[in-house]
Amino acid sequence: MTISTILIICTIFYLLLMGLFVIGFDKVESFSLNDLPARTKYTVVIPFRNEAENLEALLLSVSNLNYPKTHYEIILVNDDSTDTSIDVIESFLKKQKSPLKNVRIIDNYRQSNSPKKDAITLAINNANYDWIITTDADCILPSYWLDAFDEKIQTSDAVSIVGPVNLITTSSFINKFQTLEILALQGVTLGSFGIKFPFMCNGANFCYKKSVFIACSGFEGNNNIASGDDLFLLEKIHKKYKARVHYLKSEKAIVHTKGESDLNSLIQQRLRWASKTSNYSNWYSKITGLIVLLGNLSINIILVMLLLNAINIRIAIALLVIKISIDFLLLFKSARFFKQEHQLSAFIFSSLIYPIFNIYVAALSFFKPYKWKGRTFKK
Repeated sequence: MTISTILIICTIFYLLLMGLFVIGFDKVESFSLNDLPARTKYTVVIPFRNEAENLEALLLSVSNLNYPKTHYEIILVNDDSTDTSIDVIESFLKKQKSPLKNVRIIDNYRQSNSPKKDAITLAINNANYDWIITTDADCILPSYWLDAFDEKIQTSDAVSIVGPVNLITTSSFINKFQTLEILALQGVTLGSFGIKFPFMCNGANFCYKKSVFIACSGFEGNNNIASGDDLFLLEKIHKKYKARVHYLKSEKAIVHTKGESDLNSLIQQRLRWASKTSNYSNWYSKITGLIVLLGNLSINIILVMLLLNAINIRIAIALLVIKISIDFLLLFKSARFFKQEHQLSAFIFSSLIYPIFNIYVAALSFFKPYKWKGRTFKK
């Protein structure tokens, strides 16, 4: 079997996989609010470590939530911060005309190799309400965030709900690059829900019942891995509750998070993400990861073979066009939902860089530890 034949096969599998996600994307119905009276009571869990520069913006968005303050509490878990994070929180709370009495700060208690999982578990153990919703300290919450989840809960049989996440955009190329990647990941997430095989979510916007967390034994079995507080828990919940795990396809529920500011920070973040991929337990997430990896590896091989004049140029162009076209179709759908169509101007350049970046990070993840919040973790 020639290299060209292998590249063709890899591209076909990639096309079929992304085609499934494109179909699945449209199968998830958009969710509109109907102004139902608030019923659900939440515990919002926000772990933080050295987030002094982000906490005020987060807390401001919390104070602007439209939801009745009697129906939710905020638990901020301090994961051994060494900056002025606590001072920022306390100062913000003191400045409020209407004090946020439903905000608590607790200190994390390390029990495993995953500080964030420990923080979330501790908060859940201290939660007053059964519905848990997690987000990150560098996020901005939309004013109807809790309303959207509440109406979804009221109108469905959901025991867990995955919400949409997007980046806070800037004019820099590295931000545009990350935004396109996040949009693509959100597109795959939505598509996977549409074909009934969800395997992705983001802890910046993830909701589930405390009783479900306990029934699934929380993070037991994967708390030796520093990251993956969202994906591994989703795997467990979906395995136990199947169709009762929903995606909230609503503009009112979109949480915005900060991107990485430089290339090194971006690589460290992606190494953290890559560290959990080998520990997926379900077959479809493993197959998806493998096909995507081979798809990106194929692009690198095609570009090298073109430079060496070792591949038929028509075959090379055809394969490149197929991959770029299916990527663009899924990305366009995602960008349209998030109202980020203007970011597509960077698509062509990013689509040529991303396969190189993806394979570089994948290779690096096999032997290089990553740094996260001033700590170093091994895979």
